[in-house]
Amino acid sequence: ERPADAERWQRQAALFADLSASELLSVTAFLHSQPALRLSPAWAPTLRKNHIYLVELLPPRKRDALRYFHGHWCPPRRRARALVSFGAEPRPNVTEYVVGPLPRPRYYHPLPAARPVPFAARPATALEYRLMQRRLAELTRPAEPLLRRMAGAAFANCSGRCLTFTDVAPRGRGPGERSSWLIVQRDVEGFYLHPTGLELLLDHSALEPAGWTLRKLWYNGRYLDSVQELVGSAGRGELPIVQLPQPGPDLLFSSYSPRGRPHLPADRPGPRLWQPAARRHWVGGNAVMYGGWSFAFRVASGAGVQLWDVRFAGQSVAHQLSVQEAAALYGGHSPATARTKYLDRGWMMGSTGYELLPGVDCPHTATFHQLFHQLDSDRPQRHRNALCIFEQPSGVPLRRHYSSDLAGGYSFYGGLEGQVLVLRTTSTVFNYDYIWDFLFYPNGVLEGKVHASGYLHTSFYTPAGLRYGSRIQQHLLGNLHTHLVHYRLDLDVAGTGNSFETLDMRLENISHPWVPGERLVQPRLERVPRPRERSASFPFHKSLPRYLLVYNPGQQNEWGHHRAYRIQLHSQAGLALPRDGREEEALTWARYPVAVTRFRESESSSSSIFLQNNMWEPDVRFQNFLSNNENITDQDLVAWVTVGFLHIPHAEDVPNTSTPGNAAGFMLRPFNFFNHDPSAGSPDIVVLRPEPGHAAGVRVEARPLHASPQCPLLTPYTYNGSYLPV
Repeated sequence: ERPADAERWQRQAALFADLSASELLSVTAFLHSQPALRLSPAWAPTLRKNHIYLVELLPPRKRDALRYFHGHWCPPRRRARALVSFGAEPRPNVTEYVVGPLPRPRYYHPLPAARPVPFAARPATALEYRLMQRRLAELTRPAEPLLRRMAGAAFANCSGRCLTFTDVAPRGRGPGERSSWLIVQRDVEGFYLHPTGLELLLDHSALEPAGWTLRKLWYNGRYLDSVQELVGSAGRGELPIVQLPQPGPDLLFSSYSPRGRPHLPADRPGPRLWQPAARRHWVGGNAVMYGGWSFAFRVASGAGVQLWDVRFAGQSVAHQLSVQEAAALYGGHSPATARTKYLDRGWMMGSTGYELLPGVDCPHTATFHQLFHQLDSDRPQRHRNALCIFEQPSGVPLRRHYSSDLAGGYSFYGGLEGQVLVLRTTSTVFNYDYIWDFLFYPNGVLEGKVHASGYLHTSFYTPAGLRYGSRIQQHLLGNLHTHLVHYRLDLDVAGTGNSFETLDMRLENISHPWVPGERLVQPRLERVPRPRERSASFPFHKSLPRYLLVYNPGQQNEWGHHRAYRIQLHSQAGLALPRDGREEEALTWARYPVAVTRFRESESSSSSIFLQNNMWEPDVRFQNFLSNNENITDQDLVAWVTVGFLHIPHAEDVPNTSTPGNAAGFMLRPFNFFNHDPSAGSPDIVVLRPEPGHAAGVRVEARPLHASPQCPLLTPYTYNGSYLPV
């Protein structure tokens, strides 16, 4: 059923909608018509070209969006952000442009305050990977007989028994470098779990692949300077060679194919979610309304899922809630795993969300949404059913109470079934799968959560490797790593004028008020105002106050408290890199579980797609957001949240990491924002009162139970409630 104000809300949400296929094509055609850019097709088989790498929405400035929401007649004009890779220029670089207005663009100019990015910092393209595979076949040709002996496979002329690779980053040890360690693997299902023991350091900084060279090799614990040294050392017996099992049942451990004895009956499927009546959430374009909540969504090609203009009961909670970065920081005995510091925005994780499977990824009752991305191509790609929205039982009552009469019976029972709306999308960044959820509860609570799954990033087992992980198959080491996810929470708690404070508890030891001569120890509130950015930034090595409150100093609830929302973390994250490390400059946000800053348009993101390959000279440095220590009292505030967990792999991570226990996130919980729990008006509340004269012995105060042709009749509530001797 379409809500009464759906049209207005859909019109507002459209400001933040991702570019449509026609808008993406119009931007591409317009830029190709500009002679000064000298653009070539993205598919042209050379790195020495100018081409469009990315086109996506450039969200409107916050002040323009709010002015429109508050009654300005005209919405902000839609604009695009386009990244152009200038590989054919004397000084190759990547430049970001603003293109507009849409749908018929007529201007483009460099993004304000953005400077050209060094060419070596660009993300890898599909063409570059094809050229790497081809060049590896050429460079390793002298070792082809040895590779077949080791792994039963090769890079060329392999007839179904081929080698592939996983590349790691950062690509080098300093600015301007583009040298990648490659883990050589057998190309079978789940190849991430099939390293051969060989790792190669490929210098691919030249624009012509003929200039790419192998600078170093590593095999089974030993470093080598060339392919010739590898072949010679093996031929002389100086380098022990491990002959891996040939493809067959022994490789099944990386497959999803069922094996082993089932622990559940095969003829009885598990429970399924069903919808007894029409959906209670409404989706129109990128606008969503549900149980008092309203919000818009989009999925940026780099960073991923974003929520905009989040409101509950018509009142503002946040202007934007968004994923900023996902980092995975590894340790290892092999050079590739020792160097791995993944920043997944640099691998365009937002564009790696693919079709979701009803009944597994999302319930069959979900509403599915397609996404469009234009990345490394001159045409948009449609990702069918890549985002889903559904309501489901939470599995635990939202609240309940049994009121005993202390005589074997009860005076009443009250309960409210837990229901929650979920917005879900995924990112499959090569081996790892991230499941991104935003959850909306009927009591005004909002949760952001990420689950990790997919294949481990592994290395070849050596005894020395046990310092960095676990042996999980005969020739396989699962390397320890830390997952960190950074969120941006642009909170507007009942408006943009907000302040920040922390609440905690401390023990006080006072004279006992009614027993002279004795002491009374009890907890009391400890309230600490946080008037400036540095006072509102909490490094990982210090304890984090338990109540983090963003409040509106100009508004109070009926009981005299400032209306506030509490930030609550669910995380096992800790300090992952030393503060003086050169590569730590790219993720200074990882110093803080929470930091609160004053809103600035120039500080709209804590990371970028270019940091992965230029961690030493970051184009975005989060620490600079805090350096001016601005006043944050009665200002527009942004909270930056870091969550995550340490993952020490174990045998049960084969074939895939499972989601239970591998999750982290945050909650936004109303704290005196309302006068009482807003779910008090829910139609799902059930109240039972004993009524001896009634046929069922109970009087039910609840919504009527609805049935549908697709679902069986729901049985009426029955309840005894007694606890009598037997």
